[in-house]
Amino acid sequence: MKGDKILLGITQGDINGIGYEVIIKALSDIRIYDFCIPVVYGSPKVAAYHRKALNLENFNFNTVRGVEEAAPKRASIINCTDDTVRVELGKSTPVAGEASYRALEAAAQDLAQNRIDVLVTAPINKANIQSDKFQYTGHTEFLESQFNSAGVLMLMINELFRIGVVTTHLPIHKINEYITRDSVLNKLRILHRSLLVDFRITSPRIAVLGLNPHAGDNGLIGEEELKEIIPAIDAARSENIMVFGPFPADGFFGNAMYLKFDAVLAMYHDQGLIPFKALTVEGGVNYTAGLPIVRTSPSHGTAFDIAGKGEASPDSFRKAIYMACDIYKNRKEYTEISDNPLKSIDVSEI
Repeated sequence: MKGDKILLGITQGDINGIGYEVIIKALSDIRIYDFCIPVVYGSPKVAAYHRKALNLENFNFNTVRGVEEAAPKRASIINCTDDTVRVELGKSTPVAGEASYRALEAAAQDLAQNRIDVLVTAPINKANIQSDKFQYTGHTEFLESQFNSAGVLMLMINELFRIGVVTTHLPIHKINEYITRDSVLNKLRILHRSLLVDFRITSPRIAVLGLNPHAGDNGLIGEEELKEIIPAIDAARSENIMVFGPFPADGFFGNAMYLKFDAVLAMYHDQGLIPFKALTVEGGVNYTAGLPIVRTSPSHGTAFDIAGKGEASPDSFRKAIYMACDIYKNRKEYTEISDNPLKSIDVSEI
């Protein structure tokens, strides 16, 4: 922190998408500077291009060499690219992939060295960012590797519910291989702790979805529920985690049962994200639970189809900023409350 302000790192994402548009629009809200100091890892040149293309001339970045130069009440930017970088709005290019990686790498290094407190990532293109330096299916997997986490959970959050997924970016035909008792139990543990610590929910209630139609129909339509998911639920209950299910996904969302729980654990990406995005009114937030650091992002992608048109809403990105700062504060509060308030006594002084 810098004084009483949270140092907020932001990565530029794909320079040909809507990243800079939502970043600039979100940071144009002066209320943000009351509680954080935002620092963008990107390119002043690219930022200026987007600002001009979108006619957002009333906003300016303060170019700095490092986080230590960032000033309160201003949005700063650190140059992570070379001057040859070229913007091609709406296109997936190798140059854009390299630029998004450089920004992410620099921000992750500063985060690891406690130079920034939290990280909000603008969307990347998962194809053009691939290289010998980045061989991951997304931010979640990259950060899990960078911070040597024992396990993470992609947790999507909107105004209605929170939903995590056991498997993320896997082909459908491989999903059942990863639905095991241990994998489901591990995600339940991560989710439970995140609800307690990151969101300060006392005695959180978690719903678990089945993998198969009708949650397997007692083994008639697949046995993963009987052999893997239910044993994981039972094990979690033995650890005093309040978990319920498995529920058939269609009826669970069709009957709005998600309103009865603090979070939902889905088995795979689309099972969780289709209802999440269908039911989201004003955009949600993607939070990586289980990391020793705080990282959020908007729930949308690069949106190449509307890049440079001024149509992108900053709501999801703004919410990601607020949530990152809230979680950081919640973690500090939880640590302070959990620490033993009684100092050790040196008997020699008695």
